[in-house]
Amino acid sequence: MSYIAGNYDVAVIGAGHAGCEAALASARLGMKTLIFSISLEAIANMPCNPHIGGSSKGHLVREIDALGGEMGKNIDKTMIQIKMLNTSKGPAVHSLRAQADRKRYQAEMKHVLELQENLEVKQGEIVDIYVENGKITAIKTDVGAIYNVKAIVVATGTYLKGKIFIGDFSKESGPDGVASANQLSDCLKRLGIDLVRFKTGTPARINKRSIDFSKMEVQKGDKGIEAFSFENEPKDFEQVDCYLTYTNEETHKIIRENLHRSPLYAGMIEGTGPRYCPSIEDKVVRFSDKPRHQAFVEPVGLDTEEMYIQGMSSSLPEDVQIALYHTIPGLEKAEFTRPAYAIEYDCINPSNLKLSLEYKGIEGLFMAGQINGTSGYEEAACQGLMAGINAVQKIKGKEPLILDRTQGYIGVLIDDIVTKGTNEPYRMMTSRAEYRLLLRQDNADLRLTEIGYKIGLISEERYHKFLKKKENIENEIQRLRKEIVKPTKEVNEFLKSKGTAELSTGTKMSELLKRTELNYEMLSEIDTNRPNLAKQEKEEVEIQIKYEGYLKLQEEQVEKFKKLESKILPSDISYETIKGISLEGRQKLEQFKPRSVGQASRISGVSPADISVLLVYLQQYHQKQKEDVS
Repeated sequence: MSYIAGNYDVAVIGAGHAGCEAALASARLGMKTLIFSISLEAIANMPCNPHIGGSSKGHLVREIDALGGEMGKNIDKTMIQIKMLNTSKGPAVHSLRAQADRKRYQAEMKHVLELQENLEVKQGEIVDIYVENGKITAIKTDVGAIYNVKAIVVATGTYLKGKIFIGDFSKESGPDGVASANQLSDCLKRLGIDLVRFKTGTPARINKRSIDFSKMEVQKGDKGIEAFSFENEPKDFEQVDCYLTYTNEETHKIIRENLHRSPLYAGMIEGTGPRYCPSIEDKVVRFSDKPRHQAFVEPVGLDTEEMYIQGMSSSLPEDVQIALYHTIPGLEKAEFTRPAYAIEYDCINPSNLKLSLEYKGIEGLFMAGQINGTSGYEEAACQGLMAGINAVQKIKGKEPLILDRTQGYIGVLIDDIVTKGTNEPYRMMTSRAEYRLLLRQDNADLRLTEIGYKIGLISEERYHKFLKKKENIENEIQRLRKEIVKPTKEVNEFLKSKGTAELSTGTKMSELLKRTELNYEMLSEIDTNRPNLAKQEKEEVEIQIKYEGYLKLQEEQVEKFKKLESKILPSDISYETIKGISLEGRQKLEQFKPRSVGQASRISGVSPADISVLLVYLQQYHQKQKEDVS
C-alpha cells in the first residue's frame, strides 16, 4: 500500500561519496533535501581502498573543498597517515594521499549528514521514479512511501543490481554484504535509460597478527604536510606505517594454473573492468614479462586488526586466493578476515548526460558517481557535488554550474565522460588534463573558491580569508619582481655556498628565485624585507615565479581553448540539415548535442573540417538572428 510521505525539493538516491556531497550541497543551498541509503551503516563507506587522494585524485579532493564540499574536511578528521606523492617531479603532479580510518571516516560523514539543516537521512531502497511530461515528480521506496520531489540525484555506486563473484560462487549483493538495489534498474529502463554492466574488484583483508612485517619494506607517512581542506591547518599526529611486499614466480604459477577457475576468464562476468586497476590475475596475464608485482599492506583503521592488501584484487576461488597470498613474503601465514571478490553492477552511458550531469530528455534527473561509469571515491564525490549544485540551480531557474577543462580536474572528468563516453570504468589521471600546470593541487582554492562563494557554499568568513591569502601572494610576487639584489660580498658568498653563479650586477630577487639551486626559504638569508607569509602562501609565490614561462604558455593555450568554448550552440539546432558536415559528424553531433563548438571538437568522429563548417553555420545563424530582430 502506497502513501504520500511528504514534499521535498531534492532527493538523493544513494549515500556513498557522490550521494553525500550531492545531499550536503543541496541542503546547504537551502533546498529541502532527502538522502536514501539501503543501509545507514554504508553511508560514505570505503569498500575498497581505505584511503583518500593519490595521484590526480588529491587534486579532485582539493577542488571539492575549494567549492565548498565535505570530503577534504572529513579525511582531515580521520586520517591515520598522510603523504605528498610525486615530489621528485614538478608541482603539476604533486598529490596528497591519506590513509583513512575507515570506520571513523564513515561515522564522521554520517554524523555531518545527520546534523545538516534542511537534510533528512533515511534508510530505504528506492524502487520507482515518477516522470510526467518529461519532468521528475516523485520517488517511491520499497515500503510504498512516495515523496514528491522537484529533482533527483541518482548516486547508486556499485549497488545497482550488484553481483558478487568469488570463483564459481556468486550472489546478488552490494559491497561488504549489504543488499543490492535490484528494482531501480528496471525503473530506469522503463524511463528509456540504457544500462551497461561494469565490474570492479577488491582484495582480501588479512588479520594483522598473522603478518610478518619484518619481510616487508616500511612505508612511512610525511611530516609537516598540509591538510586537504584549505580551511584546516597542518597537524602533527602519530601516523601508522604501511608496508610493501611483492608477488613472485610461485605466486604467478598458482594464478596461471587456476585461471580456468576465475569467473573473469570463465566468462561468468559480463561487465567491463577497470584498465588502470586490474585484478592480480589480469596483471599476471597481461604483463607476463614482469617477474613480480607490488602488494601494499595498509591498515584499515586504528580499532581493528584488519589490513588491506592493495594491488591484489581478485575473483579467484577463496582456496586459490589463500594459496597465492601464502607465497608472498610476510604473508606466508596470512589469515583471511574477508576474501577478495569482484562486483558487477549496472551503470549508464554518460554521453547521455548534459555537462550539468542532468540526463538528456528527463528534466530534474541528475546522475553522479559510478552510475556514470567512473571509478574511485574522489571521482564520485566531485560529480556528486556538481550534480547537487546543478539540481538546485535547476529548481531556482538558474544556469547550471559547468567547469570547463581549464578550470579544474572536475571539469576535465565531466567533459571526458559526457563528450567521449567510456567503455570501461573511468579513472582520473594527471595525463588527462592538458592544462595540468595551471590545475595544480596547491592552487585549487585560487581557481575555484570565488565560484564556490558565488554559488553559496563558501562562507563570508572563509571568503575573506581567501581574499587576504590571494592578496598576500600577489603582493609578494610583485615585491620580488621589484626587489634588487646588489652584488655584495655577503650575497656572492651566499650564492657560492648554494652552488649557483655569483652576481656581477644588480639582479631582481625574482630572477634569483628562478634558479634551480635556490628556493624561497633559502633566499631569506639575503632577503631581509620579506613579509611573514603562511606556508601555503610561500609555496604559491615560489611556484608562480619559478614556472612563470611555462604558465604563460599554458595561459595562451587556454585563451585559444576558451574562444571555441564561448561559441555556444543553439539547443534546437538540427545537424542533419547542415550541408558540408560529414555523415558521421552529423550523426555524432545529433547524438551528443554538444553545448559549444569546443565540446563538439572533442567528440570522436567529428573532424576539424566538420568544425570549420559548424563555425560558418554559427556565424550565419547569429546574423539571421540579428536580421530577424531588426
